[in-house]
Amino acid sequence: MKKLTPFAAAGLLFLSACNSGKDTSGSHEVTNDDVILHAWSWSFDTIAANMKDIAAAGYAYVQTSPANTCFVGEGGGLALFSQPGDSVKGKWYYYYQPTDWKIGNYLLGTRDQFKAMMDSAAKYNVKVIVDVLPNHTAVDHTAVLPDLDAAVGGHDKLFHANGFTDITDYNDRYQCTTGKMGGLPDVNTENPDFQAYYMKYVNDLLGLGVRGFRYDTAKHIGLPSDPLDSLAERNNFWDVATGREEVKGIRLAVPYDSLFFYGEVLQDKNVKEDEYAEYMKLTASSYGHALRNVLENGNFQADSLLVWHHPASGDKLVTWVESHDTYANQHESAGLTDEQIRMGWVFLASRSQGTPLFFSRPAGSTRSNYWGNNRVGARGNDEFKHPEVVAANKFRRSMSGQPESISAVEDGTVIGVSRGSEGQVLINISSDPQSASLPTSLPAGTYKDKVYGTTFTVADGLISGQLMPLTSYILEK
Repeated sequence: MKKLTPFAAAGLLFLSACNSGKDTSGSHEVTNDDVILHAWSWSFDTIAANMKDIAAAGYAYVQTSPANTCFVGEGGGLALFSQPGDSVKGKWYYYYQPTDWKIGNYLLGTRDQFKAMMDSAAKYNVKVIVDVLPNHTAVDHTAVLPDLDAAVGGHDKLFHANGFTDITDYNDRYQCTTGKMGGLPDVNTENPDFQAYYMKYVNDLLGLGVRGFRYDTAKHIGLPSDPLDSLAERNNFWDVATGREEVKGIRLAVPYDSLFFYGEVLQDKNVKEDEYAEYMKLTASSYGHALRNVLENGNFQADSLLVWHHPASGDKLVTWVESHDTYANQHESAGLTDEQIRMGWVFLASRSQGTPLFFSRPAGSTRSNYWGNNRVGARGNDEFKHPEVVAANKFRRSMSGQPESISAVEDGTVIGVSRGSEGQVLINISSDPQSASLPTSLPAGTYKDKVYGTTFTVADGLISGQLMPLTSYILEK
């Protein structure tokens, strides 16, 4: 655990962290320089057409929505979300309802279009992460295609014995890893025939150049220590998926350590984050919640951002201000303005650990119209390439290897992230202008920020200046 020591003086709160155990926020030498753009619901063609901008904005990775064959709902309409009576039908989440594990679906594009996107990624040196979801099929499991049924030994062999029983206690590991979640029948991920069929899909993606995977509902796929479904002999899915084991002569086609591999392991009781972290990076869902608390209140003191709220170390975590689930499901984060999201992003990107993921909101979205132009396949809004976002992405890379220190003014309205003697970020998370003075390791002198050219002065270990509302400032030596 980390011991936090606050020092209040001269109208500021300097927050230092003494490292011990696994929680490695605060000052730390190990850094991760990459950021991910989640091109949520963008089609393969749309991602390809914007790859130059994605690269220029400083993203090392772009994450696609699921590429697998999926349930065709509401006549194949392409709305992100529709209600009865709407002229355009559809739901974004149909691509999370597999009917087969082959590349291409009606929402995002064909296999050929996926390949063209990969060619564009290679041209601009952007790596692609694909969202994969072996845990379940479509709610209407009768829509599963014949090739999948045949490959696993028949339709009844595709599912856990418990796979049609609703989960009533998500903290019960047997229910959580073998039961039906949200109406989605649970696949028998321990069936070797299914594993082999699924790994052919994974290897097809890898063969086209994919270099990362986000595992949807990862905490619903059993670990070796979890209870067995009656149709399973071993809980070995993760050993197969990560290349530790082969199945029926098939193995992960590229070295596992060359991939960016992370799982959606949303935090709750009895989730076994430590054991999942032995296989993959994990989503820092509780940290995202804490960050949103800070942004909603415009006060750094509203929650603790100096600990990761996670048993895994910072270098094992994917961080976000919001995810597609917090935005599009219960709209938990959708009330935050684009400016607030941007301030949270700059904070995450300027830190030395975690791998930040930027969720692309729909184009035209507002706080009263979350769906914006309401079309699957369309590009999101311009926030992914806002000058402050781009500057933060590039700052992160240029600060490689530099330790961090986090500070805030006493009322919590302004946050500072210092990166050794090389860089400083200042973030005004309030809706009012602020005059601030914060600790810094920058040498004495005058500095202009990268976006607005605003001048800040460093003297006697403090950086001072004027900050506009909901604005961030990025400075380098």
